[in-house]
Amino acid sequence: MKNIRTLLVDDHTLFRAGLKLLLTAVADIEIVGEATNGEEAVRLTASLRPDVLLLDLTLPDTSGISLLGKIAEKSPDTKVVVLTMHNDAALVRASLAGGGKGYVVKTAADTELITAIRSVMRGRTFVDLDLNSDQLGVLLENSSQPTDGQGPLSRLSKREREVFRLLAYGHTNQDVADRLKLSVKTVETYRARIGEKFGLQSRADLVRFAIETGVLAPGTQDSDFE
Repeated sequence: MKNIRTLLVDDHTLFRAGLKLLLTAVADIEIVGEATNGEEAVRLTASLRPDVLLLDLTLPDTSGISLLGKIAEKSPDTKVVVLTMHNDAALVRASLAGGGKGYVVKTAADTELITAIRSVMRGRTFVDLDLNSDQLGVLLENSSQPTDGQGPLSRLSKREREVFRLLAYGHTNQDVADRLKLSVKTVETYRARIGEKFGLQSRADLVRFAIETGVLAPGTQDSDFE
């Protein structure tokens, strides 16, 4: 059987070393490279063309979700398994909508990660999250919409993206309405639609999701999106 060539992307040296030690002991998995940030991940993906890429969501120079499209461009056949500390259905939706094939939390058993790697290689989607089968079915259905290369935010209309970004920067519904020349009720409707698409229930959920998708990246301001 051909070995599953795997690239590790995580900025924590000790965690990465432990992961490498674990996977090297598995007969059909071969570690072909390691990256500590998004720039390295894209470069190594292009040169190594791994079968599977294990991707942390929180990297020093970018969010893992924002890398999904770039990785697909460099190596369309590479299957990405998100490996993260976030046990969060909204981030699962974002990861799968952006092109990820698997999602495993770092607290999972080592056998779960090995199963995830083998599953995505067989063309399956693997999610390690505390969901029942009905919830998982809805999650996968809501995450299967085609994207236009802009990641999970491509599921939003232009106006929904404008509302999403302004809310993420802390503006009230009234502020957003004034800026976009909309009624407050209309803003509330947009906000509800955004929440339904990504499973975001509170402003804290929205802000966290904005950070993970790169909307609240270091150095950006809400004026960048006007």
